[in-house]
Amino acid sequence: MSDVSKALYLDLLKKALTDYLHIDHAYANGVPSEHWKSNSLFKKLRNAWLIRLMRRSHVLVLKEDRLTPAERRRRRQGGLDWPLMAETMIGLKRLDNLQDLCTAVIRDDIPGDFIETGVWRGGASILMRAVLKVNDVTDRLIWACDSFEGLPPPDPEKHPADQGDIHHTFSTLAVSQQAVEANFEKYGLLDDQVRFVKGYFEDTLDGIPAERFAILRLDGDMYGSTIVALNTLYPRLSAGGYIIIDDFGLGPCRQAVEDYRAEHDITEEIISIDTFGVYWQKRP
Repeated sequence: MSDVSKALYLDLLKKALTDYLHIDHAYANGVPSEHWKSNSLFKKLRNAWLIRLMRRSHVLVLKEDRLTPAERRRRRQGGLDWPLMAETMIGLKRLDNLQDLCTAVIRDDIPGDFIETGVWRGGASILMRAVLKVNDVTDRLIWACDSFEGLPPPDPEKHPADQGDIHHTFSTLAVSQQAVEANFEKYGLLDDQVRFVKGYFEDTLDGIPAERFAILRLDGDMYGSTIVALNTLYPRLSAGGYIIIDDFGLGPCRQAVEDYRAEHDITEEIISIDTFGVYWQKRP
């Protein structure tokens, strides 16, 4: 596959995974994630007249949003809405970054598999598998780790920063393993290089039979989910590999990252991707 063909395929895939191809549909968005920072779904909520509460799922869904196409594109690029029909809600900027980092570790021959903790509908992991595919990489695995039943209730005695967290009440975040596998299959990317790890992170991550990782993508939202993944997986990140924190813009997740870095004297520069996501490269 030529470089031009690779670029065209991956660009189209990212637009499909984010449902960017239907961005002009005024009903295709959920509540912008910027409205529920710090675990408050209603904090600084704007344009309340546009929404209705779907009580069973605890998700706010926009009626016709009356946004301009340019504003819809801006939000979808930055992962600031919940696309109702997409395989990922992280937006194009974070997908672009993920592609760039995966490509970099392949080019630089940084050893290890790719892993995502918190996959939702599978979009980011699907992109990672596609990057391996177009580069003819057959000796790395994609590890897709999730409870596939939603987020756990907070444990404030163990992780005080998660006090009052309500992510576990969002049924829309509970996507079955079968549904995620079907999404991989839809894009022709379900094969033996993709491994699913079902269960809460504290019960599963330590037992993953991978010696090293080249890419860690953490998307656990909460302090507990993030610190468990850091404690378990970061020691296995190869020198020169990358760690991506999807939810650094959320207070509890950011605190977990800062606590871990301070405890382990990690001083590598944290680089922002967009409003929420960051990454850094582990020092060689």
